[in-house]
Amino acid sequence: MEEEKIVGYVTAFLKKKGFTQTEKIFQEEFQHNKSCSSLEADIGNHLLAFSQLETGPARFHDGYSKLRTWTYSSLDLYKHELLRVLYPVFIHCFMDLVAKGHLQEARNFFNTFREDHEMMHLRDLQKLEGVLSPAHLQEMEFAHSLRQSKFNIKICEYSNELLLQHLHSTQSTTILGIINEHINFQVTPGQPSLISDDPEAVTLTGSSQEAANQINQKEIHWGLLEDSLEERLEKSGAFLSDSEKGEGEAKEGENDETKKRSSEGGKQGASAKKVKKDKGGSATGKSAKPEANNIPAAPRVKPELALPVMPTEVEQSILEDLRNRVQLSNVALPSVSFYTFINTHNGLSCSSISHDGSLIAGGFSDSSLKVWDMAQLGQQPASSLLQGENDTSQNEQLLGQGGGKRQYTLFQGHSGPVYAASFSPVGDFILSSSADSTIRLWSTKLNANLVCYKGHNYPVWDVQFSPVGHYFASCSHDRTARIWSMDRIQPLRIMAGHLSDVDCVQWHANCNYIATGSSDKTVRLWDVQSGECVRVFVGHRGMILSLAMSPDGRCMASGDEDGTIMMWDLSSGRCLTPLIGHTSCVWSLGFSSEGSILASGSADCTVKLWDVNSSTKVSRIEEKGGNANRLRSLKTLPTKSTPVYSLRFSRRNLLFAAGALAKSG
Repeated sequence: MEEEKIVGYVTAFLKKKGFTQTEKIFQEEFQHNKSCSSLEADIGNHLLAFSQLETGPARFHDGYSKLRTWTYSSLDLYKHELLRVLYPVFIHCFMDLVAKGHLQEARNFFNTFREDHEMMHLRDLQKLEGVLSPAHLQEMEFAHSLRQSKFNIKICEYSNELLLQHLHSTQSTTILGIINEHINFQVTPGQPSLISDDPEAVTLTGSSQEAANQINQKEIHWGLLEDSLEERLEKSGAFLSDSEKGEGEAKEGENDETKKRSSEGGKQGASAKKVKKDKGGSATGKSAKPEANNIPAAPRVKPELALPVMPTEVEQSILEDLRNRVQLSNVALPSVSFYTFINTHNGLSCSSISHDGSLIAGGFSDSSLKVWDMAQLGQQPASSLLQGENDTSQNEQLLGQGGGKRQYTLFQGHSGPVYAASFSPVGDFILSSSADSTIRLWSTKLNANLVCYKGHNYPVWDVQFSPVGHYFASCSHDRTARIWSMDRIQPLRIMAGHLSDVDCVQWHANCNYIATGSSDKTVRLWDVQSGECVRVFVGHRGMILSLAMSPDGRCMASGDEDGTIMMWDLSSGRCLTPLIGHTSCVWSLGFSSEGSILASGSADCTVKLWDVNSSTKVSRIEEKGGNANRLRSLKTLPTKSTPVYSLRFSRRNLLFAAGALAKSG
């Protein structure tokens, strides 16, 4: 009040003396000083409010609760996109509370809101549930990956503006800071997405979306190798002449074909011959190959690795198998031979089948590897086969009640459970990987361990021979994949880039690339020569458990723990179509020799057959019309109570599968 009186006296004096210009300047300065004073008061109020908001752990609970309430009450048009923000904010609020030492508040916050995210992120929540102190947060690799990487979230422009406006209007500075630090928005023009649980909308790849897109633009050469056996056979016209022989040849060579196929699986010879005859007499059976040829094949490529020389007798055997290969289609399905392990006492960790189906391997939790020679077993009468588990020697002979014998080879050397096994293309070697972080090479001819490969620091989840042998790939809990050669005990390449365990690995048909599937829900394609990642495939909602490459090198299939299978186009890095049908983990995948049929084995005790040729057609319809159709299953083959551990097509297109009998109840 005193200030206003003084200003009034000064103004009156200036008017009385006629100092008009001085009076005007005085009034302007007075108004400016007055506005500055009010601004300082406002700044003080904002700082006071900010300090009140930033004190105490309750700000995380209150901020997330406000965001959650606002999101669920939003218009349905924008709700689906806004819901994507909740999970990253939730886990980082929890980890921030733990990092600041507010352990009880962190536990209460986690238990209050975890139910919202259990359906999509149950495994991640189970990992974070074990974080009980800041030290745990520093030691856990999964939490460290979350803190170091940003979530990539697709969102439209208007949804992004709505979110920022809400955070500013509610003064949610804590949530705004988390979003700024840990979320990378990929703002897209146009209307918001109507899919609430699009797995490609929220990704965690360890890099920005722009970097992932740049990786997927790298050039890859997915064509088959030059001068391969298939190419020689095509040039000689063996495939064509075989398909044109028709019913006449099938009848004339009936006895010969029965003998040839009996060596691959005993009783499967008659079934394979029947499929062959059906193909020869059916016009639709021949249509599978022309459909596949609608897509132009990529140019042949040179190998980036020095390939081993194949023995002449092995080469002739493979050529003979290819000449007698059964042509499969949606009306000519493969014959299936299923091998069941019984009396394993829940000890079977993995199984593997040789390329011709003559050898079956089982890896057990007691660190042993056992190999059965199915050709020898097929010659014994059924009454002489006995199931037993008492190991007494390297070459086990078990006496049954009827005096019969059963023989298998026992390989011992690992000091932990055997998680994976892989036969060489010829079947004379077998690799095994274990929880003891080593890989061992065994000879099926000498029945002995040849080499122990050490390099991984943690359990080795998978190991796979290359299609030409000599080289093999492994993957581990240490988040790396490695390429080895049989003659060196050190890895040739180390592929690092996944944010979590690398659970499975698979070779490309031309041996120039390997694919890896990880618990971080992504699949990556690596160049074996440079060791660089050339593709990142995003779309799965669970950890990747199985991979398969198509024989033409164009496509890849991946299966996850939720039962979803995805078909990928390697050239574009895009998902062609999801294959929906399994109700549990997909443990094994395999393409038929010509690539027209995909087989999948699952923990739901079924083998499913899928028509690969129709997958590209379905995807094109979906792109044009937005149709939600899925590639249908051609046939479902259930077992009584046997989860399918592994499966493989032989070169003649017989399907072999194996699993351990699970006692019900």
